[in-house]
Parts: sequence; C-alpha cells; structure tokens
Amino acid sequence: MTSKTQQHSTSSGRQAIIGAALADAVLILVFAAVGRDAHQRGDIVSGVFLTAWPFLAGAALAWLLGTVRRRPLSLTAGALVWVSTVAGGMALRAVTGQTVVMAFVIVALLSLGLFLLGYRALLALLRRTRTS
Repeated sequence: MTSKTQQHSTSSGRQAIIGAALADAVLILVFAAVGRDAHQRGDIVSGVFLTAWPFLAGAALAWLLGTVRRRPLSLTAGALVWVSTVAGGMALRAVTGQTVVMAFVIVALLSLGLFLLGYRALLALLRRTRTS
C-alpha cells in the first residue's frame, strides 16, 4: 500500500519529467524557427521540423539516460541534454547530408546552451530564493 506522500512524490516527479521534456522540445523548436527566420527560409512549419528533428533526436538520446529522468530540472541534466542535443544533432545532420559548418556548430552550442541550461538555472535560483 502506498501512502499519499509517496503518490504525491511520484506524481510530482512524473510532472517534472514531462514538463522538462516538453520545455526542451519546445526550446529546440524555437531554436530551429529562429534560425530559419534569420536566414529567411520558407516552409515555416515543415521547415522548422526539418531543421529541428536531428536536434530533437539528440535530446531524446539524453532523455533515455536515467540521470536526466531522475533529476530532469537539474543543471547536470540540462548539461547532458544540451551536449547530446548538439552532438547528436550535428552528427545526424552530417549523416543525412545537411550542412554542418563551424559557425553553425558554435551558434547551436551557444543558443541551445542558453535555452536548455537557462530555464533550469532560473528554476534553481527561484527554488533557492524561496527556501531562504
């Protein structure tokens, strides 16, 4: 028999996983949309998904790690998702014949780092502020 505290803990843990995974996916889509807009590429919806899919797949690889699921909002999880997103995304882009140039790798590292670590850092700061 499980207690209400255990059920609440499991439920909030599941919510954190779902929320963080969705936030990561949305932010990767925003990265792709901003990039496509900056380069004035057409095909808004399909183009964003075409640009984003390798990065979404890279992020999914990180989410398969137990470390990310155990503490999805931690900076450690964010760093794992960030590195996997960029490395996996660039590898898949290269394998599928999409462009992989150093300038794009740098922009992706910086932008996705800001996005995927940024919201986690803000949440950590808010949690720390609330407890003090």
